[in-house]
Amino acid sequence: MLRKPKIQRFDENVLSKYQIYNSLFLTLPFDDISNTGSFLPLFSEMCSQGYNENQDPSTIVDSFFNKFYSDKPEEERISLLFKFIQYIERQVVLFDAIEDAAFSIVNNMDGHGTLRSVKEEAQAINKIEILKTHLKEFKIRPVLTAHPTQFYPGSVLGIITDLADSIEKNDLSNIKKLLAQLGKTAFFKKKKPTPFDEAVSLIWYLENVFYHASSKMFNYIQNNIFGEEELNNDVVKLGFWPGGDRDGNPFVTPEITLNVADRLKTAILRNYYRDVRKLKRRITFDGTDVIISELETSLYQNIFLPSKKHTLDKETFVSKLYEVKSILVKNHQSLFVDEINDLINKVKLFGFHFATLDIRQDSRVHHNVLIGIVNDTIKNNLDIFPENYESLSEQEQIEVLTKVSGKIDPELITDEMAKATLQSIYVMQEIQKYNGEEGCNRYIISNNQTIINVLEAFAMIKLTGWEKPTVDVVPLFETVDDLQHAKTVMEALYNNEEYKAHLASRGNLQPIMLGFSDGTKDGGYLMANWSIYKAKEELTLISRKYDIKVVFFDGRGGPPARGGGKTHQFYASLGPNIENKEVQMTVQGQTISSNFGTVNSCQYNLEQLLSSGIQEVFHRDKSVLNDDDRETMQKLADISYQTYSDFKAHPKFLPYLENMSTLKYYAKTNIGSRPSKRGKSDKLVFSDLRAIPFVGSWSQLKQNVPGFFGVGTAIAEFEKAGNFDKVEQLYHNSLFFKTLIENSMMSLTKSFFKLTAYMQEDEEFGEFWKLIHNEFELTKRLLLKLTGYEELMEDSESMRASIKVREEIVLPLLTIQQFALKKIQEFEKQKGVDSSLIEVYEKMVTRSLFGNINASRNSA
Repeated sequence: MLRKPKIQRFDENVLSKYQIYNSLFLTLPFDDISNTGSFLPLFSEMCSQGYNENQDPSTIVDSFFNKFYSDKPEEERISLLFKFIQYIERQVVLFDAIEDAAFSIVNNMDGHGTLRSVKEEAQAINKIEILKTHLKEFKIRPVLTAHPTQFYPGSVLGIITDLADSIEKNDLSNIKKLLAQLGKTAFFKKKKPTPFDEAVSLIWYLENVFYHASSKMFNYIQNNIFGEEELNNDVVKLGFWPGGDRDGNPFVTPEITLNVADRLKTAILRNYYRDVRKLKRRITFDGTDVIISELETSLYQNIFLPSKKHTLDKETFVSKLYEVKSILVKNHQSLFVDEINDLINKVKLFGFHFATLDIRQDSRVHHNVLIGIVNDTIKNNLDIFPENYESLSEQEQIEVLTKVSGKIDPELITDEMAKATLQSIYVMQEIQKYNGEEGCNRYIISNNQTIINVLEAFAMIKLTGWEKPTVDVVPLFETVDDLQHAKTVMEALYNNEEYKAHLASRGNLQPIMLGFSDGTKDGGYLMANWSIYKAKEELTLISRKYDIKVVFFDGRGGPPARGGGKTHQFYASLGPNIENKEVQMTVQGQTISSNFGTVNSCQYNLEQLLSSGIQEVFHRDKSVLNDDDRETMQKLADISYQTYSDFKAHPKFLPYLENMSTLKYYAKTNIGSRPSKRGKSDKLVFSDLRAIPFVGSWSQLKQNVPGFFGVGTAIAEFEKAGNFDKVEQLYHNSLFFKTLIENSMMSLTKSFFKLTAYMQEDEEFGEFWKLIHNEFELTKRLLLKLTGYEELMEDSESMRASIKVREEIVLPLLTIQQFALKKIQEFEKQKGVDSSLIEVYEKMVTRSLFGNINASRNSA
């Protein structure tokens, strides 16, 4: 039977089901305002019609009330708007659950980019042995971060999972109960989560999704590609930031880090315990049943003990499993050997640590910390630093930092940040002792600009008495300027004798992290991506020169502006000039739930990542840029960068964000543990802005500036000069550039300028709004011309359809948000307005943030 087109599968299994279940949902009586469910469709229709007639949000809301709610006082009108927000949030959840349930139907689980497809293609061209060689080395490492780009509390995530399961089974009775539960479950957090709370939320995904999806992948590779030959490469490694990411988060303490590591270990032991209980029901033979029972008892006891008191270690656990396997093979015709192998493979992947907890801190903090340590060691007569350290030249400081050694008691340090930083390194040692080295063996330096930044962190690691630290020191180059200097920094490090010896002890492997979102915020969409691409080429070249295996770790996020979009295509587009032995990337917020939220979606997307990194097996053209194309790309990036820089320097840039967007409301959402900006100043400073509220504020405005601004102007320069064919040539020759363009189209597709068109009449910001809108129209026109499409995202029909439904769902919510923002602006210009009324509308804005961000899950 012919498989239906993807868009048809989407329409039948997602869109149609949503229409049915949404009509059911709207009739459920779970609120204290009668007929809210019947009013919302009417309001939605008025929003669509109103924007088609170029009405502004206030006119649309007022028209609705005049037509359907004219006899009600303002208090009830406000209450109805809050109820609309609640309904819309839950409609988004319903749509999420339906998409999750239909994932394996809409997506071809054995199609291009899956392991089965890769294996069959390799077999067809006699390249299984080459594929095996690659899989003996290649790894993927998704690193879960707590960056708050999704607002679902844990209780709601649980409902999504259960709802998806019931929808898949067409269990109407349970669906009705879960929809009712959804209606009564709070979405808003009354207080900020702690870093530990964030960790617990994400560990749920490790336990319930990654544990199963990763091991299914590994088992497939072992059984279907390697067969009897044992695969000793943990192809899927997991990383974890909550509890270890100290950058800008004063609430991450050494104690929190230890507690999170302990929780990770408990979680993996709990999963092993569940599997051993299942084995116990099958492996009931002489010589094996006693061993299995002992393991069950030991795992159960250790789950309830802190790591320091654990009596079972990884080596003992694995050896017992191999002992059982040996008995099964020798005495019981290998009965249930596959089940034992499955558990052995899981231990290979997850050890007793589950996921590697990374430590991260900003280089500027490190510098201040080091100066504090220098002063306190001198005060305590510890012969570690010279008294004139601060006045030394950079080269002299490098020499001091390189030779530093000793063991400092953190209690001697008076500065609290310096003390906590040292303690966090002692904590790394403790975690390695109880969870294994992989439990915590990477120290990431944010905002890395110089060799000094790396050596300051390296010196602090050595000052804990760690003579041969089992730690990878990972510089993170974020801004355009930092990326341009990355090669110089790393070459200096590779020539530093002490650091060279450290690298030798780490197998001459150097991970380097490259940022996306801060780069986009700094240099705009094209320049950020091109700068990272070039930096990877340069760093590959210099690392190969010194026989160093460089591994790139990408700070990718959800939307294209944060390096997301069609992630797999990005990795498949890397040529031989970029080292690609591992794919490492941060995964956050809605990207976790949308790409890795169910076992099916997680396995599918992990397989896509894996296959994107082993393309050279098939000798596909990985689009090495020729000189002409490089010149075109560089010129596009330069023009785009200048355009974006001029835009940032516009006198209305920050005031517009501050006064016309939702930027200042992000801090009130209680979605993440860390502050929404870095600095302590009450005044808005661009460098203090975190990338997430920055990108998110443009998203709430439906303007998505970071994903397209400057792209249109850059291409237009070629068009004006009669050189548009050069851009077309680059587009057809380079998968890298093509992916950039496709992801930018996604940002354009999610923009809706009619929502804020009223701003063009604003006395202060009208011209600035027009500047943004003109760039949007220019970019849209030129991307359609470049691709030959009639409409944006023409080649991704099902994704475009998903975006369309989601945008329709949240349009009333965004209308309410703009209505409330306008009300606040009006009140602030008036004298004597009741402050409590302003607070109500501020709360309305804050509450409206949630649904829109959650609806954008497919931006990953």
